[in-house]
Amino acid sequence: MDRREIAALLAYIGRLDPRTIRTDQGEARDQLAQWHELLGDVPLVTPHGWDARIAARRHIRVSPYQILPADIARPWESYRRDRLQRHTDPTPSVDPDDQAAWTAELVGTRRAVAAGHAQPVHHRQLAGRRIDSRLEARLKEVGSCIPPEARAALAPFRPARAARETAIAQGEPDALSVRCEWCQAQVGEPCRRRRVDPDGFARGNATRTDPHHCRRDLAAAKRAQDTPQSAMA
Repeated sequence: MDRREIAALLAYIGRLDPRTIRTDQGEARDQLAQWHELLGDVPLVTPHGWDARIAARRHIRVSPYQILPADIARPWESYRRDRLQRHTDPTPSVDPDDQAAWTAELVGTRRAVAAGHAQPVHHRQLAGRRIDSRLEARLKEVGSCIPPEARAALAPFRPARAARETAIAQGEPDALSVRCEWCQAQVGEPCRRRRVDPDGFARGNATRTDPHHCRRDLAAAKRAQDTPQSAMA
């Protein structure tokens, strides 16, 4: 705020709390100089939510003590801190090899956000959005977003998934598309080893690479049932 804005703010505060009014010309000049020294870097208003008059009115409304410059500066610092905490640096538009320009754009964006001249930039949500049509077409073209070399390298660490993919590639029904009636594995989950003790309780919870026979039979029956419907469609 410049001296003119500080004077306007003090006049507004004086209407709400007459205790702040200085009738002596020298005292009024000293008060204006003091407030300008302490609030010179605090704006009167910003385009995005800050207004020093609102901060002053809130203090006068809830506090019995006479307002001080700190009662304006504290809300302003909280306003700046909150905006920076909600801000995520966007990728600068300049050449990334130009380190000085890259840093200058990042710093300029942060200062604009903190000063209330620009809105914070948030991460775009990864969930709840439709897949981009170009990406969807590309996935259909290549068949998978995982390259074949990476899939082969991951196979020893994902034996159940590798066995499922191999079975599907060979034209066999996808056993994991149905629930296993033996081990109670849900759709998409691999079967688990289930041993029954003499007392009738199930024991064991280790993952099986291959699904149970009853699950494969159920998947084959489901595919046979769905095939005529898809052919008619």
